[in-house]
Amino acid sequence: MVRFEDLKIFLAAADQGSFSAAARELDLTPAAASAALKRLELALDARLFVRSTRSLRLTGDGERYLEYARSAISTLEAGKNAVARSKTEISGTLSVSIPSDLGRHVLLPWLDEFQGEHPRVSFQVRISDRLADLYRQPVDLAVRYGTPTDSGLVALPLAERNRRVVCASPAYFARHGMPQAPADLRRHNCLSFVLGETLHDRWTFQRGDGSTLTVPVKGDRVGDDGELVRRWALAGHGVAYKSRYDVLSDLRAGRLVEALGDYASEPSPLYLLCVHRMLLSPAVRRLREFLQERFRQFEAG
Repeated sequence: MVRFEDLKIFLAAADQGSFSAAARELDLTPAAASAALKRLELALDARLFVRSTRSLRLTGDGERYLEYARSAISTLEAGKNAVARSKTEISGTLSVSIPSDLGRHVLLPWLDEFQGEHPRVSFQVRISDRLADLYRQPVDLAVRYGTPTDSGLVALPLAERNRRVVCASPAYFARHGMPQAPADLRRHNCLSFVLGETLHDRWTFQRGDGSTLTVPVKGDRVGDDGELVRRWALAGHGVAYKSRYDVLSDLRAGRLVEALGDYASEPSPLYLLCVHRMLLSPAVRRLREFLQERFRQFEAG
């Protein structure tokens, strides 16, 4: 394998016509420079210099290789500089996985706004309620609800105080009445969400003493897409248990009505996930700050 540093020594020796001068230029000993050239010749299986006690000149193979060595060094230096710039500039391509409902109605406009402020950033967006496999799929970041279970992931909080809310359309509650306690949900048509093989048909609340109360629910509709469940609720087909941020605009506009507001519902914190802290480029850090601020503004109305 050809070493980057050996190529630099080869170029310096060719330009200076001397191992000693090349060694001085690169702050090396002559012996280290000579060893580097021997490694390079061994890797190429070719003699690159004709040496004598007083002179050093390129062989025919050395002349032919010189052009490629200069090009390789130039390309590698450009790559090194590009990586260095990426650590200071808000630029580059970010591949982001976002949840269905929140993604379409809240995050996509915010990503457009972020791109307007930082035009050197480009996005590749995947919308799905399934958590992308950040180790195998070409995804840099994922915005997801819930405390991450994979301790190997880097989890950056975006909105830690978010919770789920029980909600339905005004028309539904006008027909079927408003539940006054979590146990009343057993009498309602509850819209359930399924993720993978897991059916979320047990809704959890907190009692005043800190203990939890889990209510099994039933209904005539089950969906594997968060937006679909919200649309069913808006159409008056039943009661949903949604992340507050998914339905906050609908609640404020009166399209949906919250029930059981006196009961502490299930936490649903929002995180930005990635696989390693080395991926936290300036663009990622700025995006995280931007989204945190947007969620604060969203919450404040």
